[in-house]
Amino acid sequence: MSTFPFTLSSLSKPITSSFTAHLPPLPQNPKPPSPSIHTTTNTLKMTHDQDYSTPLGRRGVLSGCFGAALGALSLSASSEAAILEADDDVELLEKVKKDREKRLQRQGVISSSNKETGYLQELVYKLSKVGQAIENSDFSTAASVLGQSTEADWLQRANSAFTKLSSSPEAKAEVDMFNSSLATLISSVDKNDIESCRMAFVSSASALEKWVGLTGLIGQLKGL
Repeated sequence: MSTFPFTLSSLSKPITSSFTAHLPPLPQNPKPPSPSIHTTTNTLKMTHDQDYSTPLGRRGVLSGCFGAALGALSLSASSEAAILEADDDVELLEKVKKDREKRLQRQGVISSSNKETGYLQELVYKLSKVGQAIENSDFSTAASVLGQSTEADWLQRANSAFTKLSSSPEAKAEVDMFNSSLATLISSVDKNDIESCRMAFVSSASALEKWVGLTGLIGQLKGL
């Protein structure tokens, strides 16, 4: 059996050498450097900026629009508040004007009611004497000043003054309270009931004082 004088490996060496000898030299490229932390950080930052630049821009536009809308709403609310405040001022001025007219009218009535003021001053004087008598449990003196009923002349005169000078429902209500309490006072004096007398007197005096305040007669009558 014949044998081959050369092996495949021995044949491959000269062929490879001959083939590689005619190839151009390979370029000596340096090994690419491994990425550093700084480079990686910059790359990530660039990627982050590129990824979110557009959405952030939209959010900025939306934020600006929202701020403008809030500003417009604020101006609108301020304008409405100013209008309401102006309306309140007008209403307040009208109320002050009407109150002043009523006060001047009331002053005119009082100035022309000297006779009625005299009747009321007599009423205050008699109530003062009755109060002193009740304080001393002097029923006979209290009865002589009050009279036997609400038909006494001095009380009739006082009621004519009440009618002329009472211009409001509140004032008229106090007149009714006064007359009711005074009737109770007369009855309690006749019965010598000291407790009922005191309660009725306080109620009468309180109603009269309120009426005087409502009609603007404060300072016009002595003894209150």
